[in-house]
Amino acid sequence: MPNRLAHETSPYLLQHADNPVDWWPWSTDAFEEARRRGVPVLLSVGYSSCHWCHVMAHESFEDPATAALLNEHFVAVKVDREERPDVDAVYMEAVQAATGQGGWPMTVFLTPDAEPFYFGTYFPPEPRHGMPSFEQILEGVRSAWADRREEVGEVAGRIVADLAGRSLTESLPADRRPPRPEELHSALMGLTREFDAVHGGFGGAPKFPPSMVLEFLLRHHARTGSAGALEMVQGTCAAMARGGIYDQLGGGFARYAVDATWTVPHFEKMLYDNALLCRTYAHLWRSTDSDLARRIAVETADFMVRELRTEQGGFASALDADSDDGSGTGRHVEGAYYVWTPEQLRAVLGEKDAEFAAGCFGVTEEGTFEEGASVLQLPETEDPVDAERMASVKQRLLAAREERPRPGRDDKVVASWNGLAIAALAETGAYFDRPDLIQAATDAADLLVRAHMDWHARLHRTSRDGTPGANSGVLEDYANVAEGFLTLASVTGEGVWVEFAGFFLDTVLLQFTTEDGALYDTAADAEALIRRPQDPTDNATPSGWTAAAGALLSYAALTGSDLHRSAAERALGIVTALGGRAPRFIGWGLAVAEAALDGPREVAVVGPQGDPATVALHRAALLGTAPGAVTALGEPGADEVPLLQDRPLVDGKPAAYVCRHFTCERPTTDPEELMERLRG
Repeated sequence: MPNRLAHETSPYLLQHADNPVDWWPWSTDAFEEARRRGVPVLLSVGYSSCHWCHVMAHESFEDPATAALLNEHFVAVKVDREERPDVDAVYMEAVQAATGQGGWPMTVFLTPDAEPFYFGTYFPPEPRHGMPSFEQILEGVRSAWADRREEVGEVAGRIVADLAGRSLTESLPADRRPPRPEELHSALMGLTREFDAVHGGFGGAPKFPPSMVLEFLLRHHARTGSAGALEMVQGTCAAMARGGIYDQLGGGFARYAVDATWTVPHFEKMLYDNALLCRTYAHLWRSTDSDLARRIAVETADFMVRELRTEQGGFASALDADSDDGSGTGRHVEGAYYVWTPEQLRAVLGEKDAEFAAGCFGVTEEGTFEEGASVLQLPETEDPVDAERMASVKQRLLAAREERPRPGRDDKVVASWNGLAIAALAETGAYFDRPDLIQAATDAADLLVRAHMDWHARLHRTSRDGTPGANSGVLEDYANVAEGFLTLASVTGEGVWVEFAGFFLDTVLLQFTTEDGALYDTAADAEALIRRPQDPTDNATPSGWTAAAGALLSYAALTGSDLHRSAAERALGIVTALGGRAPRFIGWGLAVAEAALDGPREVAVVGPQGDPATVALHRAALLGTAPGAVTALGEPGADEVPLLQDRPLVDGKPAAYVCRHFTCERPTTDPEELMERLRG
């Protein structure tokens, strides 16, 4: 019989709707039930494409005996971290503070007042590798709650007090200023020390795509000409593109590599990674004209549209790492959809082409993954590759792969991640003459307005099948949707997207920003948790704090709003505090700081719509590499965007006006001259 999760819209929660565990969604009713029964709460947090979440579900939550123990002595609450990042953040902070590490599934035991007192992540069904079994954990917590409840309450109280005492205000510089050039150089030096010069990227295994850091390095190179900054981007992007983390057949990136060489990925594919990396590779092409960067940007954009686009025009959250292994047993195996053995190559391609493919993609008898299978890579070689033959091989392998059982798809639409996708697709479409990608970005923006925005310009974080979820947007939703809309306006010349971005950024100022320039991840009127989450550091996506700073800065450049400019500069004070100490974890903030230091430059392109001269100037503006430059496009006399006001044609010709630091240069009608002015 289905439990309470059967009425939820989250694909992750619905995966648990048939568990024998009597799950509750996160709600006041769940905690009232725990209070009524006098039992603790088990909080289990995960997400649909999480491999170990599936493992623990199969081993423990589908087990009748474990479920009976849980149901008798606990109120079990299941949370999708992608729907409720605020709940996830608060309790993950507690887990990390108590254990020094974190991850998913996250397993936390709470009092009926939602105060945490015991923590963990994955627990096996039997004692293993020094870990107690999940049943042992449940028995231990049950016993402590029954026999030492006062002690448990004291522990929970100390944890909540410790969390409440953590404030970032003291980290902000007294004058709340953005980083100076020497501080950004210090951040560059810190990244240089952590750079893996052999394999690209930063740090060791596991290795995650450093999208936000790469954007900072590209902008720093544009502003200063630093060859080292560009070399780190080129080395990392080439290594990822040729490694197993990139899908060599279908395009798109997996979440991370389990090794330091980008060889074996954790196979889940997330919208946010692909949106961020698509934009990074597009910007690398803009800076270097790299054929590899162009190919990866376009293939990643095509992957998002082909595999993640929903019927309503938005983009789904993720593809699972696991899929049916095709054995007929129903067994789900990580990577089964993506890996190949030499025998499988021969079955599809025949002997000669299989040998060719194995050499090109690094497929060996020993394999690079499990059970002799290999993750496809594209190692560099001095020998030229037969491009026509390679295209044929890839086409046939991709067609054969399509016959395999596909990984599951989490088809909820997350506002923040769709904002990232809108920005990436709009720019990629503009750079590479792909109006279909620009249309896909526009369709996603339309969905966000239609299904995620209410009459007060407040955002719902998620929707599914066009129906908004009940959960409110958090800071990253407002910031990244505003960023996507501002980018879309620059590409299409449709000023309405600037207006919508302004609505969302006004909410950021009213609901998320303090007088001293700090930002919280949840709105002032959001559900009160044991702590109001606040994190300026990047995770898999830009932090809401610095994403808001970036969108505020761009909006101010387009509109001349001193209010928004001042808010952006105050928010960048945290980058001044943290950039030199932890540059890997505040990359987007560093990128925004580069834009603030450069201006950012403001470009107004005026001319009749569709006029070849207008189109050429607009393209030149978009291809400028000046950090964070903004572009407004409109007919003569247009005033939808303040940057366009009082910008006449020049001798009857379309013209571009470049302004910076409250000063405008003479207008130009020459696209090449415009591009030169917009070099960093």
